[in-house]
Amino acid sequence: MSRPDILVLGRSGQLATALAERGGSAVLTVGRPAFDLAEPDAIERLIDRHRPAIVINAAAYTAVDRAESEPGLAFAVNRDGPAALARACARSGLALIHVSTDSVFDGELDRAYRESDQPRPINVYGASKYAGECAVLDALPSALVVRTSWIFGGHGESFVSRLLSWAEGRERLTVVGDQYGRPTYAPALAEALLKLSSRLRGGAVRGGVMHVAGASVLSRAEQARLILHSAVRRRGRAMAEIVPVPSSAHRTAAKRPLNAVLDCILAARHGIALGPFEADLETTLDNLLGSAGPERAAS
Repeated sequence: MSRPDILVLGRSGQLATALAERGGSAVLTVGRPAFDLAEPDAIERLIDRHRPAIVINAAAYTAVDRAESEPGLAFAVNRDGPAALARACARSGLALIHVSTDSVFDGELDRAYRESDQPRPINVYGASKYAGECAVLDALPSALVVRTSWIFGGHGESFVSRLLSWAEGRERLTVVGDQYGRPTYAPALAEALLKLSSRLRGGAVRGGVMHVAGASVLSRAEQARLILHSAVRRRGRAMAEIVPVPSSAHRTAAKRPLNAVLDCILAARHGIALGPFEADLETTLDNLLGSAGPERAAS
C-alpha cells in the first residue's frame, strides 16, 4: 500500500466521507470494524503501518443523549482514544488535527463563543469532547483542535435528513426555537481541514484551538423552515408548518446549550470562511431528494 499523505480516523461519518471525496488519493480513511478509536493499543500500530504525513481525527462518539447512560464509552472514544493518538503522533513527529464541537460550551453567553472562552460542558458528550481536547493538547501542544457546529450534508444522517423524515405526512411540526448555532456543510468543512492540514505542516498555522463553522447563525426552527421551504418550492414536497417551541417542551436525556454559536474570526484571518446555509442546503437536498425541478408557481 502506498503511503497516504493524510490519514483520517473515521470512515462512514459525514466529515470522513467528505474528506475522502475531496482529498482523493492523498487521503486514507480508517474506521470500524478495521479500526476502533476505543482501542488505544491499536493506534500505534496504525500509525506505524501507514506512516502518514498528518492525521485528522474525525472519529467520535456522537450519540449525545445515549452518552448520558454510556459515559464510560463516550470518554473512551472521545478522550482516551484521542489522547493515545496524540501521544503516537508526538512519538512519530506527525502533525495532528483533532475535530471537536460547540458542545464544550454551556450556551450561557450572549455573544458568539471565542477560542479563548472557558469551556463549561453541560452534558456527558460535551464533557467527553472537552476532556479529549485537553488530552490531545497536553500530549501534543502543536496539534490543532478544530471546533465545529451542526454538521450536515447529503450523505448520512443529519438534522436535514431527520427533519425531512419527521415532516413526512405531517401538517404541523414543533421544533425548538431557542437553540442557536452555525449549520456547517460537511464538504466545506472538509475543504477547510485539508487547507489547514497543509498550513499546519508548513508552519503557517499554529497548534491550539480554532473555530470553523458555517456563515449562517440560525435557530433550529429557522433552519427547519428553510429546509422545508426549499423542499416544497423546488421539489414539490408537502410543507409542514414549523412551530417554534422552547427547549423545555422537548425533553431530552442530555441538555443542549441554547447558544452554540462559534466565533470564526480566527479562521477568517487564515483565509478559512465557510458559506451560508441556504447555498449548501440546495446541494444537500439534491443528494437527498434528487435534483430540483422548476420552481412551482405561486398560488
